Amino acid sequence: MRVIVDKSLCKNCNYCKVAIACSGEETCIACGSCVDACPYSARKLIENGREAINVGCTINGQYIDVQSHQSVLQVLESFGYQITSFPEKDSIFAPCRTGGCYSCAVQIDGELRPSCNTPIREGMVINTQVETQIPKRIVSGFQGHHVGGVGTPKNLSSRSPLGYLEVACFASGCLYRCSTCQNWRVTYMSHMKPLNPNEAASRLTIERKHCQVDRMAISGGESTLNRKWLIKFVEYLKKLNPDSDARIHIDTNAAILTTDYIDELVEAGMTDIGPDLKGLQLKTFMNIICQKSPPLAKKYLKTSWDAVKYILDEYYDRVFMGVGIPFNRTFMSLDEISEIGFKLAKWDPTLQVTVLDYRPEFRAQTLHRPTYDEMLQVKTTLENSGLKKVMCQTSGGYIR
Repeated sequence: MRVIVDKSLCKNCNYCKVAIACSGEETCIACGSCVDACPYSARKLIENGREAINVGCTINGQYIDVQSHQSVLQVLESFGYQITSFPEKDSIFAPCRTGGCYSCAVQIDGELRPSCNTPIREGMVINTQVETQIPKRIVSGFQGHHVGGVGTPKNLSSRSPLGYLEVACFASGCLYRCSTCQNWRVTYMSHMKPLNPNEAASRLTIERKHCQVDRMAISGGESTLNRKWLIKFVEYLKKLNPDSDARIHIDTNAAILTTDYIDELVEAGMTDIGPDLKGLQLKTFMNIICQKSPPLAKKYLKTSWDAVKYILDEYYDRVFMGVGIPFNRTFMSLDEISEIGFKLAKWDPTLQVTVLDYRPEFRAQTLHRPTYDEMLQVKTTLENSGLKKVMCQTSGGYIR
């Protein structure tokens, strides 16, 4: 396999060259990173018929011969290592497959690197036992925010002289492939130096002091993919910000947010969370996240909804939660919006719900942004279902 460019679709935006860590056309390993990241779907994987050569490498002390033009992850899979898209014991969790989250990282020639987009080469020494290694992840965009995210209480007013509600950073890598991704420039970014948790927590703390706010957030991409990294990041944030006013906020799609993961985050210091639910019906969910496997999509969907219920049942007195819901008539009907509202209202009618107006972003260039009147109708529908705290995003600001 190799990547080709459809010149009729390419807009020469150069994102694939600037943002994607790539071995180059001559040594393309068909990892698919640039294919997934192209906003115009101009890059495609094809069978190329290239003749591969044998190269020798060492995996966990065993010398083996493998074919060239492969990623380290592909080699590991071919030699029987279990690779998963949902965290499982004794497996290599490879959710993003674009090199940003470092969940699939292994030690390569003494350095922690993502296996999904690192080319195999002659003489490479690979060690998959990285439990004692300090985790890394690509994180960027440390900055102040005037509005905040889904998990930001919407009744807050800024106490910052600069008008900020919180500071935030954004983690690369996502297990979804939403055509409407608003943070796609961050999501698929892999050509940056990764940070360890302490480095990222220190940078966000410095930004907090500069912006004079109490709230610190991480979003993405998907912030929860690298569990070990995120737990350490939250722990370091809590240590660096011991004051009682400090709030640590995580925005997430909650697709892998199991109950034990939630417990660990709360114990580490998480105070606020914003699960962004991508639908209630499986068909809608699969359409929005562009997932073709029903069993995997069903697992993601169930986990995300179960996470919301678990937080309400176990931590709602300690952790603030605001839930996000997408809306665009292309993806979701008002009937489904109503179903979502009734389900959430049954759990807790006072839950903060923010409806996001899905608009032309990333690959959904022909999508029409919902009108103000449409979003007002969504708000009315949710309130009629019993929800008392509904906000809807529009081009003119939030309808509260």
